[in-house]
Amino acid sequence: MSEWVSISRVLKAEGIVGGRVCIRGWIYRRSVVGGKAFVRVRDSTGVIQVVVDKNRLGTGLVKRLKDIGLEASVKACGVVVEQPRAPGGREVVADYFEIVGDSRDFPIKGGEGIDYLLDKRHLWIRSRRLTEIMKVKHTVLKAGREYFIRNGWWEVTPPILTASAVEGGATLFPVKYFDKTAYLSQSAQLYLEALIYSLEKVWSLTTSFRAEKSRTRRHLAEYWHLEAEAAWYHMEDMMRVVEELVSYIVRRVLEENMEQLEFLKRDTRILENALETPYPRIRYDEAIEILQGKGVSIEWGDDLGADEERVLTMEFDKPFFITHFPKEIKSFYMKLDKDDPRLALGFDLLAPEGYGEVVGGSEREEDLEKLRDRIIEQGYDPRDYEWYLDLRRYGSVPHSGFGLGVERLVMWITGIDHIRDAIPFPRFRGRIYP
Repeated sequence: MSEWVSISRVLKAEGIVGGRVCIRGWIYRRSVVGGKAFVRVRDSTGVIQVVVDKNRLGTGLVKRLKDIGLEASVKACGVVVEQPRAPGGREVVADYFEIVGDSRDFPIKGGEGIDYLLDKRHLWIRSRRLTEIMKVKHTVLKAGREYFIRNGWWEVTPPILTASAVEGGATLFPVKYFDKTAYLSQSAQLYLEALIYSLEKVWSLTTSFRAEKSRTRRHLAEYWHLEAEAAWYHMEDMMRVVEELVSYIVRRVLEENMEQLEFLKRDTRILENALETPYPRIRYDEAIEILQGKGVSIEWGDDLGADEERVLTMEFDKPFFITHFPKEIKSFYMKLDKDDPRLALGFDLLAPEGYGEVVGGSEREEDLEKLRDRIIEQGYDPRDYEWYLDLRRYGSVPHSGFGLGVERLVMWITGIDHIRDAIPFPRFRGRIYP
């Protein structure tokens, strides 16, 4: 038997037509016409048609293939021929065909509702669409790592179990930790801040957890969080890192995943716009003026939700920043603007086309007393943050950081309409199975 080769190689390699190959995968589609079975087989790289002729491999096999269910696993060997009517323009005329794992009455046949498909997510994940999205996500993760490594940042491993809140107690997931109550991490930020005093520029890729009560197209209870913190960086310094990072990730996806983007019917013109930096910047004040001018009912001091962000994104054809938010709607750790203490030196990066926030960051408050006051002001107990306050007691420095929601970025890059398809097994309110 020949060496096993990928389907993409059979479809694309030069000099392979007329040669004998062996492939293995799962039945994607199949039909029987006369004495021939036309079996479309998929592997992780593509789909190809395999022709099984009863005159060569027997009537029994063709009859079995007529009745077999989708997703049966198979092995096949044969000669590669040009066939314009076949997917990819080539097919394999089999001289060997083996059914490895049978499949009967595969429960996803097309037309099922979203709740049913989520119950069958362990099988739905095999779909071509989700497979292509996961390939794009792989590139996003790889490119994020590449950017930081090439620019002298240190990867670190912060904890997932924490003793206190980062982003607010209302969205905490409590867990029993021996005889205490702990929480699943909302963000690695506080621990990354501790590490800048030795490594200066650090980043991590971890899962974060938010007990979001709402079910929207862009919220998950468990998601992947790409975060960074750096000593000596002010807000504008960190915004430059963010736009360089996002631009780099988009460039790598356009270089490596055009096949996937084409399958997903993604218009790549706006992605190409994201390659050019710097990205536009507007202040919160300007955002409120734009929204009010569009007839949106919003007042200065109100937070920007998904609806408001969607309106703002229609004003731009590339990612853009919103900065200088009212301190009341931002977290205690954000440094206040010395020229206007009503404002926090925070920034959000919004993706265009209605996708909204994909990155949130800020300059951090480095002054001990100001930070303590902000913790109290937001209703927390400073005793829960003694270790965090220590960072300001012993050699505090200006510093900044951000968190990037990986699934939100993947959602925008792929052009999909719901974040649940940017992660293999989505977790949100009411959904923990499978």
